[in-house]
Amino acid sequence: MQDTYKHKGMRKQLIQQLRQDTRITNEAIFEAFDNVPRHYFLDLVFVEQAYSNMAFQIGAGQTISHPVTVAFQSQLLEIKRGEKVLEIGTGSGFQTCILCQMGAKVFSIERQKELYDKAKNIVRFFGFNPKILFGDGYKGMPAFAPFDKIIVTCGAPDVPEALITQLKVGGIMVIPVGEGNEQTMKRITKVSENELQIEEFGTFKFVPMLERTVKK
Repeated sequence: MQDTYKHKGMRKQLIQQLRQDTRITNEAIFEAFDNVPRHYFLDLVFVEQAYSNMAFQIGAGQTISHPVTVAFQSQLLEIKRGEKVLEIGTGSGFQTCILCQMGAKVFSIERQKELYDKAKNIVRFFGFNPKILFGDGYKGMPAFAPFDKIIVTCGAPDVPEALITQLKVGGIMVIPVGEGNEQTMKRITKVSENELQIEEFGTFKFVPMLERTVKK
């Protein structure tokens, strides 16, 4: 697959669309979208539509999120270069690469073996070096905790307590919460070990966070 002038032009148009969303203001997000070609993460049949604001199937019943959703979650995280970020749901690896491009030290968990194998290859192709594990997102990565930021890219029925525990005091978690077809995007700031600040940012649609067991 190639990154042609046509692809680069479509990418510029997508970034202009993202700029029109007044919620997204971090220039590092736009730079990351410009430097991480989204069409590399999709099947060839979808290449022409890769830079439209659409979600696409990526296998194993999972999707790559709408570009505006990826950008908005990244905005809510308030990432600073060098921060440790735990991502629950590697999926295609696109959000992973966006976080890496923004300078985060990324630790990512994928529940689907097929997607885990694909994502490892594509992030290496782009020269990034996140820690990607095949495992249960509900458990997080206690061996690498605590994390400055946590992002969940699938719809969680509740907020996993293990993830709260692995978040630093002062850290931020962005997570879509709710059962059914829609979830509420929440930003949870860990004010202290015993206090959380919770903000809500509207309704989104994600594939569900899978059951708390992993079949190898």
